[in-house]
Amino acid sequence: MLEKRHKIIGKPSIVMEQNKQSFTKSECKIHHYIMNNSEEVLYHSLTELSEASGVAEATVLRFFRKLGFKGFQDFKFLFAQEVSTKSDYEECETYVEKIKHNTIQAIEDSYDIIDHELLEDCIEIIHQNSDVVIFGVGSSGIAAQDMQTRLMRIGKHVDCVTDPHFQFMRASSMNDETVVIAISLTGSTKDIVDSSAIAKENGAKVIALTNYVKSPLTRHADIVLLSSSKESPLESGSLTSKITQLFLIDLICTGLAIKNYETAEKVKMKTTKNTARKLY
Repeated sequence: MLEKRHKIIGKPSIVMEQNKQSFTKSECKIHHYIMNNSEEVLYHSLTELSEASGVAEATVLRFFRKLGFKGFQDFKFLFAQEVSTKSDYEECETYVEKIKHNTIQAIEDSYDIIDHELLEDCIEIIHQNSDVVIFGVGSSGIAAQDMQTRLMRIGKHVDCVTDPHFQFMRASSMNDETVVIAISLTGSTKDIVDSSAIAKENGAKVIALTNYVKSPLTRHADIVLLSSSKESPLESGSLTSKITQLFLIDLICTGLAIKNYETAEKVKMKTTKNTARKLY
C-alpha cells in the first residue's frame, strides 16, 4: 500500500498503471471507470465520480492520495493536460466564434434547467430575511460581489464575504434568521463547503448556486439553483462560467425587485441620483 505522499512521476494514466497491482477491488472500479470515461471524468464532481464508479467518496479520495495526488482536483488538473491533446478552438473557424458559441450555449442550457418553483422559493426566503450573507472565493467571489451590488441597488442589506477565515467567523455567529447564498461552480470548494456547513449547524438557511446537483456543497443546502457550464480543470474561472453564475444572480435580483417593486424603485432612483455626483 502506498500510503505516504510521494512524488508523481509521469502522466496520471501511467501512474495508475504502475500502481494497479496494489489496487483493492474498489480501487480497480475507480481505475476502470476513469480509463473508460476519460473526458467525462474531467467534468465530474467528487460525488459524481463516486456514484458513477460505485465506490464511496472517502475511498475515491484515498485512491488519489494513495497515488500521490493531493485530491481529486489535483488529479483532474494533471489528467486534463494528458487528455486535452487537441485544442477545442481548432474545431471552429476562429476562437471568437468558439467563445460566442460557448457563451450562448451555456445561457440556453442554464435557462432550460431552471426550476421555477425553487427560484421563487429562493426569492421568497431572501425577501423574508434581513440577515443575508453571500459566500464566494476566487472567481466565484467576484460573482458574489456583483450580487451584493445588485441587491444593494434595490434596497436589500447584504454582506458579501470572500475571505475564508472571515467566512468561518461570520458563519459561527449565524442563527435561523440568517440566509447564506453560497456560490461555487463545482460545489467542491472546501472553504465554501466548510463555511456553509458551519452556517447550517447554526440554523441558517443555505442557498447554493452551483453547476453540480450532487456535490459536497449541495448536502448542506436547503435550495440548489443550477446553472450549466461545467469547466475542464484547465479552464477554471472562464468567462462562460462566470456568465452562467451572473445569469442566476440576475434572475434572483430581478425577482426580488419585482416582489418589492415600490421600495426597489425608490432605492434605485436614490442610488442613481447619488452616484451620478461621482461623474463629470
